[in-house]
Amino acid sequence: MPKLVRSYTEGNETVASNAIEPCLNLARFPVAPTSSAATSAADWLELSMDSKLIESSFMAKNNKLHIAMFPWLALGHLIPYLELAKLIAKKGHTISFISTPRNIDRLQKLTPDLVPLIHFVKLPLPHVENLSRDAEATSDVPLKDIGLLEKAYDLLQEPLSQFLQSSHPNWILFDFSPYWLPTIARKLNIPTCFFSIFIAASLCYICPASGDEDHRRVVEDYTLKPKWITIPSSVSYRLFESIKIFPSMTGNGENVPLPFRFRETLKGCDLVAVRTCIEVEHDYLNLLEQLHKKPVIPIGVLPNQTSDDDDDDDETIDTYWRKRRGAADTEVVELPDGFEERVKSRGVVFTSWAPQMKILAHDSVGGLLTHSGWSSVVEALQFARALVLLTFYADQGLNAKVFEEKKVGFLVPETGT
Repeated sequence: MPKLVRSYTEGNETVASNAIEPCLNLARFPVAPTSSAATSAADWLELSMDSKLIESSFMAKNNKLHIAMFPWLALGHLIPYLELAKLIAKKGHTISFISTPRNIDRLQKLTPDLVPLIHFVKLPLPHVENLSRDAEATSDVPLKDIGLLEKAYDLLQEPLSQFLQSSHPNWILFDFSPYWLPTIARKLNIPTCFFSIFIAASLCYICPASGDEDHRRVVEDYTLKPKWITIPSSVSYRLFESIKIFPSMTGNGENVPLPFRFRETLKGCDLVAVRTCIEVEHDYLNLLEQLHKKPVIPIGVLPNQTSDDDDDDDETIDTYWRKRRGAADTEVVELPDGFEERVKSRGVVFTSWAPQMKILAHDSVGGLLTHSGWSSVVEALQFARALVLLTFYADQGLNAKVFEEKKVGFLVPETGT
């Protein structure tokens, strides 16, 4: 087993929240822990927020905070935000979790102890032309319509402003997309924390520091290490990945360019919290601080603490195959003739969402063929599963380069564009 994977998993077999114990130690925050025991992500974020509130004279009554959260409209963002919300709420703080009605309804129900502390705030998503009225998440739209979803999300400025003005939280944690939020929060004297579900390497790659020029102009530029990454690194897109991401990087003349969203978010926030750990990204975390001159806190990888409710199945399984790709993908996924019949006694074919955590926990599973999304990688490493990295879009190509650098996965070679 690779050393990095082993460090994540040995001696942490009791609960999923401790499965990647080293990543939950936030030793980079400049306050010494009060004991040698591992300090949770919520502890360090709480210390950071309290320190900022003391500086700003916004200390909450009884040292308890009211924290608002505003994630991007994707389950891969909503779920880590909710996991962090649960950790913070368990410290006794109150959370206002802000999203659209359908997205909130998709989230897992809270346990009774968290119901009084986490309040879901439903803001209806404004309609924009050509966007389906049922679309509220990236899984609801084809790739070509993500820009329409971003436009609708940006129209939440006014209702979000009204909520913040009426509730006046002590902090707001927000995602990369609402680059306009720090300006709103500053007018209301609300400190802001950019909570990134992207790893630090991706944040370093996506844009230079405010005021520095981004020299990238053509597709090929994104296949090279940026000039501002001054540490040894292979993080960049391969050509086929760059071709896919290029319209988002430029805005394609119609949308806000992705690097602009990140740059303005990093420029405007008071604090940066990253879903990562120093064992994986020590150098990238240091570089991120140097580039943007902001406190950067690795809050841990937030391993999934949920489990499947189905009965345990001890049967040996050779193969799991999932046919479903998303609500917006209407193309039928065809398997080879007779495939399901041939594997029915030793494999499982899912036609809807698969219980990935339960599958990865099964003794018969040795590895995961993954698109390199950070959440799936975290789940695989919880169970010390080998990674085969087959990238498609977004930050996946950048993630895969880091995992390949750390020797925890095999990156499938590019075969063409």
